[in-house]
Amino acid sequence: QVQLVESGGGSAQPGGSLRLSCRVSTLALDVHSIGWFRQAPGKEREGVACIRGYDGSTFYGDSMKGGFTTSVDNAKNTVSLQMNNLKPEAPAVYYCAAGYEGVCTEIAGAGKQLDESSYGLWGQGTQVTVSS
Repeated sequence: QVQLVESGGGSAQPGGSLRLSCRVSTLALDVHSIGWFRQAPGKEREGVACIRGYDGSTFYGDSMKGGFTTSVDNAKNTVSLQMNNLKPEAPAVYYCAAGYEGVCTEIAGAGKQLDESSYGLWGQGTQVTVSS
């Protein structure tokens, strides 16, 4: 059974950092892309970043550029999301999700890289709160 398990969520102060991990079991990351999404209460889920497991190529949402970095460790079957210079905002649940190998590439088509419908397997999420 394929599982994606997020960890590393918690609380941070504005300007601080958090590192999320997505541990993937029974799914080879080098033939999939992994996306990161977040959802705050009462808001739609939005795409944060994605990474192609085969070569580590990445794509970021416009509002995430500069502060977020995603990386993959194929040996550990784990994808990480490093979040720096966090901004104060409403708590959100961060999810990782698995999609087909090429979804995190330009070939997938404009807007597909962080379209949640491109990802079929989802983790349960981990909550992140940024406040002083």
